[in-house]
Amino acid sequence: MKNLLTRRSIRKYADRPVDDQLLNRLMEEAARTQTMGNLQLYSVIVTRSDEMKQKLAPAHFNQPMVTEAPVVLTICADFNRTSFWAKCRNAEPGYDNLLSFINAATDALLYTQTLCNLMDEEGLGYCYLGTTVYQPQQIIDILDLPKLTFPVATLTVGWPAEEPPLSDRLPLESFVHQETYQDYLSKDIDTYYYEKEHLVENQNFVRINHKETLAQVFTDIRYTRRDNEALSEVLIDTLRRQGFFPYICKNISPSI
Repeated sequence: MKNLLTRRSIRKYADRPVDDQLLNRLMEEAARTQTMGNLQLYSVIVTRSDEMKQKLAPAHFNQPMVTEAPVVLTICADFNRTSFWAKCRNAEPGYDNLLSFINAATDALLYTQTLCNLMDEEGLGYCYLGTTVYQPQQIIDILDLPKLTFPVATLTVGWPAEEPPLSDRLPLESFVHQETYQDYLSKDIDTYYYEKEHLVENQNFVRINHKETLAQVFTDIRYTRRDNEALSEVLIDTLRRQGFFPYICKNISPSI
């Protein structure tokens, strides 16, 4: 059994299949995780075929592990199934709104994390792809997702063919607040980010990107305001088309 303290993101996989029986057992066990109202507001799309992986790859900026992993799992926030259940039982669902999306997305991400923990215990490797919500319409079209469903997480899964170094993490005191939120002072930032900023790999990261600080790499190159605002507009538009909060004005701008 692996310890969370040694958890790694695995991007290279052995030429070894992931057994259906094993994967199904883990996905079934993961369903014991917390869920709002015991509704299980998620669905999982299992992709094994090379053809479908090739179709999904561009939506994830063609990261190699999407096509190289034996299995790709797309976890979706899903209020479609619950809404249809309600209609089939003479009940009128009211889940085409932002709150319902947040609840379903939370359910889906809780399920995803529990599944990751279970895969760790079995020795499986996986990588969580944050790109899922960047170009959601592509994924929706490829996977034929109906209204009131939305992709929120993707896992590439397989048996590890690498053991990369552990990623750094901020110290406990940097993110745990007692009783109320205690806002940060400059000296706190200096303390909490000292180790991260002085790692050799991060200092090299700053140098090769021709920046003065690690923070500038993130704000100016990796996650820029321009990209965040453009992707936010795509996200809002796609959520609307999928049936969530259709009442929001189409001219809304995330920068306002």
